[in-house]
Amino acid sequence: MIFLRDSASRVGYNRVTGATATTGGALAAYYNEIDPFAASWLRELIAAGHIAPGDVDERSIADVQPTDLVGYDQCHFFAGIGGWSLALRLAGVPDDAPIWTGSCPCQGLSVAGKRGMRTDDWQRLRAGHPEPVTDPRHLWPHLHRLIAERAPPVVFGEQTASADG
Repeated sequence: MIFLRDSASRVGYNRVTGATATTGGALAAYYNEIDPFAASWLRELIAAGHIAPGDVDERSIADVQPTDLVGYDQCHFFAGIGGWSLALRLAGVPDDAPIWTGSCPCQGLSVAGKRGMRTDDWQRLRAGHPEPVTDPRHLWPHLHRLIAERAPPVVFGEQTASADG
């Protein structure tokens, strides 16, 4: 997805959907959420003005390219129903503040995900090995790639700790 901004008319164009939006200002946020139900909620919350205006991209983060994010002030990955956008608003942060957020799923690492990650992947992770983890459920490398290439000034993330650390 690329959001092209025309500074005079403030018209946004979403390359994925072909939609055009005129908001009186730039679309501030990009939301990446693969779950169709959550993505639908994001659109409703945006329309109701509860979270920052923007575009919802339902592609896998593995398919998102750094150039897709040009023109967005905020980027929310694994957006769920917009908790990060709402939290930023409640904290008094303007919708156009250049902030990225991400709450990566951890199925391959967590008890809830049955810790299905292969033993060699676990060993690489614990040793800080640069070789990528092969478990397709491990999505942090995709978010890390986007952060490394776009270099946003602020990134917030969260991950709950397990009982065994």
